[in-house]
Amino acid sequence: MSQVFSEETHRNLLSRIPHCTGREVADWLRTVEEGPSLFRFEEKVSWLRSEHNLAYGHAKAIIHEYDLRRAARKLL
Repeated sequence: MSQVFSEETHRNLLSRIPHCTGREVADWLRTVEEGPSLFRFEEKVSWLRSEHNLAYGHAKAIIHEYDLRRAARKLL
């Protein structure tokens, strides 16, 4: 299975996360930043799912967004 969604699907998932989880995306990104130092994408997704009881799609979207933003910071 692909690690990333289409851009449209990714944005739609992100927009629904606050409604479905009660927490803003920025809060989830801080949670990932402060979480364990996992290297693999699927390990991070599994951690979010098990520790925070997130749906697979939401966890995957959060980790993808986290990775996108981290990569953007490295380019600056």
